[in-house]
Amino acid sequence: MIRYVVRRLLISVLVLLGISAVMFFLLHVVSGSPGRVVLGPKASPEAVARFNHDHGFDRPFVVQYVSYLGQLLHGDLGRSYKLNQGVATLLVQNAPRSAMLSLAGLVLSLVIAVPLGILQAVKRNSVLDRLGTALAYTLYATPVFLLGLLLIAGLSQAVHLFPAEASQSHSPWVVITDPHAMALPVITLAVTNVAIFSQYQRSAALEQLGQDYIRVARAKGLPDRLIITRHLLRNACLPLITLLGLSIPSLLAGNLIAESLFNYPGLGLLFLNSLQREDYPVLLAYTLMGAVLTVLGNLLADVALAAADRRITLNA
Repeated sequence: MIRYVVRRLLISVLVLLGISAVMFFLLHVVSGSPGRVVLGPKASPEAVARFNHDHGFDRPFVVQYVSYLGQLLHGDLGRSYKLNQGVATLLVQNAPRSAMLSLAGLVLSLVIAVPLGILQAVKRNSVLDRLGTALAYTLYATPVFLLGLLLIAGLSQAVHLFPAEASQSHSPWVVITDPHAMALPVITLAVTNVAIFSQYQRSAALEQLGQDYIRVARAKGLPDRLIITRHLLRNACLPLITLLGLSIPSLLAGNLIAESLFNYPGLGLLFLNSLQREDYPVLLAYTLMGAVLTVLGNLLADVALAAADRRITLNA
C-alpha cells in the first residue's frame, strides 16, 4: 500500500507540473501585458513597461514559469492584481465556506441516493423503479444553473419557502447555523448528485442481488430487511467510493455555479469575479486547485476502495 501511494504521488507531481505549465502558458498568452490589466487602459506605455519590468513580466516565458514554480514551493501563489491581497490568503479565507457547502450537498445527496438506489433495485421494473430512473435521467440532463433558477422560481418566488439569496455570513459554519438561508444552494448541489449516485447504487445493488451469498441468505429464511442491511448494503456501496473520489473536482465546478446564482461568498464566486476583472493569479491558483483535487480524489478513491474491499490489491 505504501509503495503504491508513494508511486502515485510521484506521478501526481509530474501531472501537476504539466498542468501548471499549460495553464501558465495559456494565461501568459491571453493576458498579454499584466501591467495593462493592473494599471488600466488609460495608463501610459511607459508606466506599463515599468510595471512589467519591476515584476519580471518582461522576462522570457520559461524564466517566468521557473520563478513561479519557486514561489509555489514556498507557498506563494502570487498576488491578486485587483484586490491587492495574496492569492493564498484569498483561498484560505474562501475555501472553508465552499468546502462546507460542498460537504452539505454531498451528505444530503448520499442520504437520499443510497436508500433510493437500493429500493429501486429491490423493486426492479416496478412503477417506483421506472419513475425513479426517469426522474434521475431528467435531473442529470438538467444544467445546474437551470436547476438553480427553477428552485428559485418555485421555492423562493412562488411559495416564499426559502430566500433566493444565500447567507452573506463569512463563517464556514453558516450551513449549520442558518440552514434556512442555505437550503437552496445545498439542494442545488445535491440534486444532480442524487441523480448520478442513485443510478450507480441501483446498478451495484442489482449486481449484488444476483450473487450466491444473497441466495444463501434467502434460503436460510432471513428477512429481506436483514439481508439488505447486513449483506447487501456494504457490497453495493463499494462503487460509490470510487464515484465519490471522482466527484471531488466536480464539486468545485458545481460550487462555481451555485455560489454565483445565490451570491454566496466562496471560491466559486471569487473565481467568477476574478474572471471578470482579469485577475489572472487568482484564476491560475483556482485552476491548480482543481487539478490537485482531481489527482487527490483519484488516489483517495483507489486507496479507500482497496481498504473497503480486501479482494482488491494495489500493485506498486
